[in-house]
Amino acid sequence: MNKQIRALKNRHLNEAPFSENKAHQIRRGEEKVISKLRTAPEHIDLKPDCGRCVSLCCVVFAFDRSESFAVDKAAGEPCPNLAASGTCRIFENRARLGFRGCITYDCHGAGQRVTQDIFQGRSWRDDPALSSRMGSALSVLRRIHGQLTLLQSAEKLPLDSPEREALSDFRQTLCPQSDWTEESLASFKIDAAERDIAQFLRSLRRHIP
Repeated sequence: MNKQIRALKNRHLNEAPFSENKAHQIRRGEEKVISKLRTAPEHIDLKPDCGRCVSLCCVVFAFDRSESFAVDKAAGEPCPNLAASGTCRIFENRARLGFRGCITYDCHGAGQRVTQDIFQGRSWRDDPALSSRMGSALSVLRRIHGQLTLLQSAEKLPLDSPEREALSDFRQTLCPQSDWTEESLASFKIDAAERDIAQFLRSLRRHIP
């Protein structure tokens, strides 16, 4: 996808100069194409990229002291092991020190998408009021990305045409062309989507040996 975006941005560099209005129209058109490329299901990154996130999973979620976590933590409260640099002080020793839950957690790439796309790189560190907002967005988008991961696996099965069409419809629902915003995530009926997708996946059992 990055090659496609770079090609679009460089497309007119060697062409004759355009009027300001024409250049603006070209930029608008290219921005629309780039937006579609980024939100197309096949281009959405479903793997975590912590370097492009702002430690959201270490802040926005609550957890109770248990076999998975050594301490209690409220939602919106930074983990006591989170350093000012945004790194984990005990990363290599999480299991030994009682934080197995951090190892098993997977945002499916939602963390960096919330940070970079929905909040344009802003951070709760600079604006504490963003913590709850980013947490709300992550809570929904993580579930959306989780469903996309399941559909990605289902796509590898020998599906018939109606099943592939149904799968495509679900993916389009989870990947709107206009991309997600705080508002659209808040209003999205994720429970219903998960229920419908679960029912669809159960119908595919006949393809599994």
